[in-house]
Amino acid sequence: MATYAIGDVQGCFHAFQSLLLKLNFNPTQDRLWFVGDLINRGTGSLDMLRWCVTHQHAIQIVLGNHDLHAIAVAHGIRAPHRSDTLQPIMDAPDGQALLKWLRHQPLMVHDQGMVMVHAGLLPQWSIHQALAYATEVEAVLRHDDYLDFLRHMYGNHPHVWQDDLQGMDRLRLITNAFTRMRICNAMGELDYGFKGELADIPAGFMPWFQVPNRMSKDTTIICGHWSALGLYQQHNVHALDTGCLWGGQMTAFCLETKAITQVDFDARDKN
Repeated sequence: MATYAIGDVQGCFHAFQSLLLKLNFNPTQDRLWFVGDLINRGTGSLDMLRWCVTHQHAIQIVLGNHDLHAIAVAHGIRAPHRSDTLQPIMDAPDGQALLKWLRHQPLMVHDQGMVMVHAGLLPQWSIHQALAYATEVEAVLRHDDYLDFLRHMYGNHPHVWQDDLQGMDRLRLITNAFTRMRICNAMGELDYGFKGELADIPAGFMPWFQVPNRMSKDTTIICGHWSALGLYQQHNVHALDTGCLWGGQMTAFCLETKAITQVDFDARDKN
């Protein structure tokens, strides 16, 4: 039995199938952890969701920003981007059921002594606190009035955590931290716009995982989201988004052996 964490798939279903073959994945024995952004931008988002629902007994998923975006688009709350590839899901007879299943997935997984999130954890948060904050947003997403949350989910304010934050400001920052964060300053103030490489980080900012005295530094964290970072395995962090969608590779990390397995981009996965 093995557990494999897989970097951002983003609808690259052909590359994903190649990775499963290379891993010799057996759904009756092995498990997959997905770091979020299962769908969007690649051509196989519908197939990816269907595969995950069929094999949900063998997988763990955390929500990414593209996953939340798809749910908002499906309800007319957000207009699709020109580069979105979500229409096959919207048109499918099982599309709404698939997105409902996706909406009920967590923002954070803590298992086998490790944590999985899409983007990261604010440096001020302990693992215990982060789990509690993730639960706050998960409860709203799973509630009957989740559409109100989606209507107010977008935005960059606030950009720094305070324990006394309330209402949508609190929920928005929690969501942004889990699904959009890359860099912040030593005080934990976020810069949401940066998407580049480590060498290009603006002065005064650093990757969230390099902030001194980060509360979660003693726990192994598996994440994705930052394709320009590439495969990164330092500071007790395993960042697995290796930019398959952009012509890079799709990466799997075995939790038990720490082995890395990769497959190349498949041209069929991009229009």
